[in-house]
Amino acid sequence: MSAALEQFLVRAEALLARVEAILPPAAPQPEWERGFAFRWRQRANGPSYLQAVAHVSDIALDDLQHIGPQKQQIEQNTRQFVSGKPANNVLLTGARGTGKSSLIKACLNQFAKDGLRLIEVDKEDLAELPDIVDLVAGRPERFIIFCDDLSFEEGESGYKALKVALDGSISAQSENVLIYATSNRRHLLPERMSDNMSYKHDENGDLHPGETVEEKISLSERFGLWLTFYPFRQDDYLTIVAHWLASLGCTEAQIEAARADALRWALQRGSRSGRVAWQFAKDYAGKLA
Repeated sequence: MSAALEQFLVRAEALLARVEAILPPAAPQPEWERGFAFRWRQRANGPSYLQAVAHVSDIALDDLQHIGPQKQQIEQNTRQFVSGKPANNVLLTGARGTGKSSLIKACLNQFAKDGLRLIEVDKEDLAELPDIVDLVAGRPERFIIFCDDLSFEEGESGYKALKVALDGSISAQSENVLIYATSNRRHLLPERMSDNMSYKHDENGDLHPGETVEEKISLSERFGLWLTFYPFRQDDYLTIVAHWLASLGCTEAQIEAARADALRWALQRGSRSGRVAWQFAKDYAGKLA
């Protein structure tokens, strides 16, 4: 090898090393074998990637009380999905702490053995939904993209990205992907009194929403299945408390003795939700132990 060629190769190798140093690292490949739940993560100096969740909530459908109709509908929709049959994207809205997120986690645990997988995506990362869908499109599993506590303010970029992912792109939605989202807002956007001013009446007296209202409902209506959750009655709340206390090893006598404390606990928090019931049960059972 001539001295000139050898010098050229040395310089080329040094140049390649400098280029590699400034390039962002490649995204790690998803570790599908490590579990059945994943999070979409962003890195400051590199591409986003799927991270396996090491410890998944073990809540079961039987743990969720007094939401029978909602549970039946989402279970049936998810069963259709994992069986390869047509199924809908789902929007779960309503009172806080009534089991919206827990219901999705319970469905994952119910159907994970049938190939169901879940990918949790933060609102800030919704613009990357097309990349996530492309990443899993060729996989044999069925994927639920889970967006928890979803709501938007005017002009947020994730709003448009989610609309396109649901039903607005020239490409068809991947047959092995559904989107399940929870929100305290039915239409995912803030609703103001001024929006009512945009309604119009025609000569027959029919009421027609204006452009502002149409825009605000255009996202929620792209979810094929709407599930609404309502605040629990006092007896429902106490039943949920009893269920969780029993699951934590309390006896019937201890559960009966806890009723008054459970009501005071709910009164202090201004809510009789399933979340409050679970928090009370942990506190009460922990003190007994």
